[in-house]
Amino acid sequence: MPDQTTSSIVIDASPAQVMSVIADFPAYPIWARGVTTADVLSEFPDGRAEQVFFKLDVTPIKDEYTLEYVWSGDDQVTWTLVEGKVLRALDGVYLLTDLGDGRTDVTYQLALDVAIPLIGMLKRKGEKILIDTALKGLKKRVESLG
Repeated sequence: MPDQTTSSIVIDASPAQVMSVIADFPAYPIWARGVTTADVLSEFPDGRAEQVFFKLDVTPIKDEYTLEYVWSGDDQVTWTLVEGKVLRALDGVYLLTDLGDGRTDVTYQLALDVAIPLIGMLKRKGEKILIDTALKGLKKRVESLG
């Protein structure tokens, strides 16, 4: 992965509970700030998404794009950009670590590149905004489902 931004959060739920929310793409517009559409285009035999089409509108990025996912049980999912209008790369991973007490440490790594020139500082800021809002939204969503 190219230069990336990483952040973590602890969620009061098991890794399986957290991963079930991550895998529920149709619900993303409910909790993932800036995601207005998340349509599953194809699935693996186990029912988890293989490719998902997104519409995103969160400053400084507004785009329509498709991501391809690779699932590793209930503790890791990675994705890469298949195509986008503004985005040239959007590679990421959720790493889930069971803390053994009904809590899960969730680490989110993200690397993005855009077709329009952005200085590195703005690019990192965009990554940080995406990560922070995603982690906070994920935590709130998972814990509200209890």
